[in-house]
Amino acid sequence: MAKQSALQPAAATPSASPIYGVTIPAGYRKWQLIAPAEEAAPLDELRVVLGNPEAMAAIERSAKRFPDGAVLVKLAYKRKPSPDFEPATIPGQPTTVQVMVKDSRRYASTGGWGFGRFVNGVAVDAAQHQTCFACHAARVKDRDYVFTRFAP
Repeated sequence: MAKQSALQPAAATPSASPIYGVTIPAGYRKWQLIAPAEEAAPLDELRVVLGNPEAMAAIERSAKRFPDGAVLVKLAYKRKPSPDFEPATIPGQPTTVQVMVKDSRRYASTGGWGFGRFVNGVAVDAAQHQTCFACHAARVKDRDYVFTRFAP
């Protein structure tokens, strides 16, 4: 039996995030890249943000608001030096998959967004999910609560 990737949920029953009920979307690894990111210490991670077609259309036209159905997925990895080229950093151990789903009716109290954070395909506890919207609201409310911008 093949070993399950840390970035994929169990095939039988995907884990849903507490509070929001968000799951890791099927096929997300084939979505387009919106932007890479790097998180400094203490996390020391490389991250990439992917978007489904609805999210990509909004990002590409610099929309002020994302449409319902837009989904953003952030993949995070520990950084490690490249074994082939020492000055380069490459993704190491995966750490989390983070998901934002736009549904203005279902998530009206959180700016229209539902959030999910997963480790090894399993949603983390509710306490961690309670911080998602507060952080986005405090920093990027004017951009429909989305940190990521389209990489040139």
